[in-house]
Amino acid sequence: MDKNIDVFMVPYQEISRVINTKMDRFDKLVMISEMCRLNTFSSVKIAGSGHLGSSFSSLDLMVYLYFDYMNVLEKGLDSPDRDIFFSSKGHDCPGFYSVLFAANILPLEKILKLRKLGGLDGHPDVKIDGVESNSGSLGMGISKAKGMAKAKSLGSHDGEIFVITGDGELQEGQIWESLQTTTHQKITNVTMIVDHNKIQTDKKVEEIIDLGSLEKKFSIFGWHVERCNGHDFRSIDLVFKKLKNVRDKPKVIIADTIKGKGISFMEGPEALKSGQGLYRWHSGAPNDDFFELGQKELIEKIQKCAEKFNLGKIKCQLIKSLPRKRTRLKDTAEKVVKTFGEILVDIGKRRKDIVVLDADLSEDCGLRLFENTYPERFIENGIAEQDMVSMAGGLALQGYLPIVNSFASFLSSRSNEQIYTNATENTKIIYMCHYAGLIPAGPGKSHQSLRDISLFGALPNCIILEPCNAIETANVLEWAVEKATQTCMIRLVISPSPRKILLPDDYIFEMGKGCVLKDGNNAIIFAYGPVMLNEALTAAEILEKNGFSLKVINMPWLNRVDSDWLLKTVKDFKSIFVLDDHSTYGGLGDTILNAINSSDLLRGKKVNKIGIREYPAFGTPIEVFKYHRVDGKSLSKRILEGTKNE
Repeated sequence: MDKNIDVFMVPYQEISRVINTKMDRFDKLVMISEMCRLNTFSSVKIAGSGHLGSSFSSLDLMVYLYFDYMNVLEKGLDSPDRDIFFSSKGHDCPGFYSVLFAANILPLEKILKLRKLGGLDGHPDVKIDGVESNSGSLGMGISKAKGMAKAKSLGSHDGEIFVITGDGELQEGQIWESLQTTTHQKITNVTMIVDHNKIQTDKKVEEIIDLGSLEKKFSIFGWHVERCNGHDFRSIDLVFKKLKNVRDKPKVIIADTIKGKGISFMEGPEALKSGQGLYRWHSGAPNDDFFELGQKELIEKIQKCAEKFNLGKIKCQLIKSLPRKRTRLKDTAEKVVKTFGEILVDIGKRRKDIVVLDADLSEDCGLRLFENTYPERFIENGIAEQDMVSMAGGLALQGYLPIVNSFASFLSSRSNEQIYTNATENTKIIYMCHYAGLIPAGPGKSHQSLRDISLFGALPNCIILEPCNAIETANVLEWAVEKATQTCMIRLVISPSPRKILLPDDYIFEMGKGCVLKDGNNAIIFAYGPVMLNEALTAAEILEKNGFSLKVINMPWLNRVDSDWLLKTVKDFKSIFVLDDHSTYGGLGDTILNAINSSDLLRGKKVNKIGIREYPAFGTPIEVFKYHRVDGKSLSKRILEGTKNE
């Protein structure tokens, strides 16, 4: 039997011992940082996901602020005169949480529940002690910081606002809007810190969108600029001392950092070299072998520092023993995004008018194959969704067919006005909304897209689809490219269904029509996509054991329905259920309900809309599905409740 993976952390008592020891302040900061790195690394391993690269690059800056510079620990979190720090990028929160743990603001039990229901969100949320602002969708931080700063002025309160941004985040347009308005509005108690680690999701920033001279850009916008080594506490301290004397301008510190700092194989230059130009540690948890290597390196570094600073041995506590993961002998699950990427290349071979646009998510969106095969027709726009969408509009006006890609939560909402304008021009664009729906639940509500159908659905000339498996993914993309005459939005989920969704052998992909996945005669449920269809089929199997027969319909057309097909499908059922991987407002449920109310033969039938009626919970997929009562077991109970008076 394989030995378990032992996960160690530095307990608060040991961190407190170091904090309260009389020693050189810079040595103390080094020690705190090393301990926070181990705790960050271990919490992400236990969580199974998280962002380590940027947590490690910004960690020293956060340690300096909390344990040497800001007054928040002295004055308390409730003081209106406290200094305020928050992260605009937000995905460095595992590192931030470890700093809050070291500051005795967050307890260990919370740290151990990173990305789990009832624990710590995968991006900062104000309900967490010590968190000053929600983040996750990039570019908003300076605007929020100047709002906080203005509030201090209006209330005659002391305190500075410190906001950290990523360097890739500087590609977002709102950043530059807020830079100029902060200066114009004469807000001076704001300090922006750029975590300049020079790597985005998996490539160098200069390869995605070169930022040029940041010093010149910030200076032109009227900000006072300083630069430092973001891992050298003396260098950090020097620039912060300089900024204390700057009272007539907002301030920006360009902190040169290393992504993955602290673990040799994760550090930017080495990681890019070993990854053949790609950085692999932006997100996700390390596998067992890499975790053991990294943990060993961090613990050795902690003990070496402790010995050097005469602190004695630091006690690292065994927190958890995790079973070593084994390779699955058989994995029948499909990832629709993989099929999408392959079909896209096939279509691109025969359709020279196709241009693919990306927002720094090429790997996540399955675009790498197209990017490498047709580089001249692949456009990397960086983290700038609005710019990308309007560029697609220009391409479409000149006769090209743009296929626009980003995460659904960002593409549908941030660039909604640009999407609307494109649609009014009656051109054809295909919008690929990746990571749509309730999953991924770990990163939290900023990444859970539950309003994209309603946002696109308000466009009268837009057709919205979501495929359930690889075959239907090919059907959907081929139809959108070759047959659709107007704009299309296609949702793709991040994760495979726990089962392979099997379509009928005689299934024909036709506008407004779905297909039967499981026959039944007591009630009928419509669903779509591999994730929710699995839950619907699970509910049907549970109900079948109790003598209740549920008919399951796969309906990939989310805002179009064929009235004759619908009549034939539901005419024999009193209870109709619709399961949405979306808010109950504006999803497939409303499409079915409106179609039934528009039919003289169907009007009056009961339609039960099941979906998400509140802001989504975060956690593991199983936890979140149960919380919202959309898992198979909960669905079976809801269906019985909804039909008990028939």
